[in-house]
Amino acid sequence: MWIVRLALRRPYTFVVMALAILLAGGLAIARMPADIFPEIDIPIVSIVWSYGGMTPEDMANMITTRSERGMTTTVNDIEHMESQSYAGVSVTRLYFHPGAKIEAAIAQISAQANQLVGYLPEGARPPGILTYNAAAVPILQLGLSSATMSEQEVFDLGTNFIRTQLATIQGASVASPYGGKQRAVMVDIDPQALFSRGLSAPISPPR
Repeated sequence: MWIVRLALRRPYTFVVMALAILLAGGLAIARMPADIFPEIDIPIVSIVWSYGGMTPEDMANMITTRSERGMTTTVNDIEHMESQSYAGVSVTRLYFHPGAKIEAAIAQISAQANQLVGYLPEGARPPGILTYNAAAVPILQLGLSSATMSEQEVFDLGTNFIRTQLATIQGASVASPYGGKQRAVMVDIDPQALFSRGLSAPISPPR
């Protein structure tokens, strides 16, 4: 109870200290910056593999698993990773420790991904690599629809026209459109005609 006896002997000192704490607390609250999206130093890198025509199970077994094993042995400062496999698409997210050198990590990821391409199914290409942090959340989503245009035309409009205009906005990070149908060209091949000219049809997706 020594603090009580000290306060009774020197009441003015404790009154001044209480007023100083109250004043300092009020100033700290008034000057404290408020941000709906505070800066969080948890860097994240997404690795997106694409291979058309493969089922989610094949993507997981042939691409996602191999990518995860390669990244864990060559990329530094990984805190944990998450992966999802879809039809023709594999997404792996690498979460790094705060303060990690993200530029060096991206260089390691790129080198590992280029090396891994040689062990993947024929026709596989290097993945897309995206970097962001935990505070980078979407603040705007834009949906496109049309009563007169086909899905392919709407997808083409969003990819080649609307997205390119939004990309010029300072500070904007515009993702690729999701959904819709991409334009495709189907070719009927006559194997006998090709064979007569010493040619054969490619069995792997074009690069």
